[in-house]
Amino acid sequence: MWSRRQGHLRPTVCGVEELRRRRREQEAALRKARREQQLVSKRLLREDAPEEAGEGCVAAILGEAEVQQFLRQAQRGTEEKEREGALVSLRRGLQHPETQQTFIQLEGSMRTLVGLLTSNQALLQLEAARCLHELSHSEQSTIAEACLPATSYLLTYLSGHSSDFIELCLYTLGNLIVESEAVRRQLLPQGIVPALAACIQSPHVAVLEALGYALSQLLQAKEAPEKIIPSSILASTLPQHMLQMLQPGPKLNPGVAVEFAWCLHYIICSQVSNPLLIGHGALSTLGLLLLDLAGAVQRTEDAGLELLACPVLRCLSNLLTEAAVETVGGQMQLRDERVVAALFILLQFFFQKQPSLLPEGLWLLNNLTANSPSFCTSLLSLDLIEPLLQLLPVSNVVSVMAVQVFLQQSGLQALERHQEEAQLQDRVYALRQTALQG
Repeated sequence: MWSRRQGHLRPTVCGVEELRRRRREQEAALRKARREQQLVSKRLLREDAPEEAGEGCVAAILGEAEVQQFLRQAQRGTEEKEREGALVSLRRGLQHPETQQTFIQLEGSMRTLVGLLTSNQALLQLEAARCLHELSHSEQSTIAEACLPATSYLLTYLSGHSSDFIELCLYTLGNLIVESEAVRRQLLPQGIVPALAACIQSPHVAVLEALGYALSQLLQAKEAPEKIIPSSILASTLPQHMLQMLQPGPKLNPGVAVEFAWCLHYIICSQVSNPLLIGHGALSTLGLLLLDLAGAVQRTEDAGLELLACPVLRCLSNLLTEAAVETVGGQMQLRDERVVAALFILLQFFFQKQPSLLPEGLWLLNNLTANSPSFCTSLLSLDLIEPLLQLLPVSNVVSVMAVQVFLQQSGLQALERHQEEAQLQDRVYALRQTALQG
């Protein structure tokens, strides 16, 4: 039997929807980079001001005197428009790392910004929050820690009424959480996990997507498996709600599903309590989602489907390594042949559109068939050997994995059915040689 393997813009044409589409494309690249290089990704929201996306709107680097001037105008201006305009100018300047450094080194600057964040004027609050968001996108941990005085207020505002403001606070917190352990140490006792759990009840898709992002950032912390997931995440209602967000159906939102699928992936990889997730129906939910994805790739050419397929495949593969799967009837929940057939539909899609995901699919196939005669039989009864052979030219990694997938489970006998087919003879011969040598 096989062993189970654990793997751990122009202003006249560039509106809000166009900017949101561009952010989706950029996120696809970020997800790919994070998947392949384990990079920390951050989000930057500027889509609320499409007029700033034009080529002529390049913000200038601000010096110390200019930062002081804008802060003074924002704090003491006689008219609200003047104060708001000063914060807008400051925010644009904070798009530059040089201005960010100048800002945090200026005594009293963060105190002034926090004062504006907590003012009773909504427009000033929003612009102050946008300034903090620009700072949170910095790659320097010192800047994240300089934002510490504002984090408790951002947390408080998650219970507000403006969905746009909540979304902005969530992305800002997500950016800060992943960068600084000091930020996490401050926010965890202040109740960030219960606050996130409350946000998951929001009817607004944008809030749910931002929530999934912030939570995924928290779950990537190096101390998450020991300190955050066992005591905070699993003790909350978040796991059950995450699984609800992944339920196939008309209410499933792809963007939200992607975020929560990655959240689930990080929890599963921590190996803190995977049997608990299985008991909550994680295998069943993910299996149904896999079927749904297979149906979707047959109906559309949407290249964004791989963003969801990747974490779903990883979650299923890792959960199937748990010894508790059999005891809770987990494999039966995957409905045998339907899941295998769906997986091969996805493998064919990856073969044509996303070859980099083929190893993920084959890894799941390996774990599905490990110690499971019924799944192994499905490869033969559904006549799936030939499609499996077709994957071999893609890469050496895929070739080796496809040997692992079926050669040790009556694979040699299955190969004999195809050795006379001209287009498959070379592949059959290569596989036979690999099997005999291994």
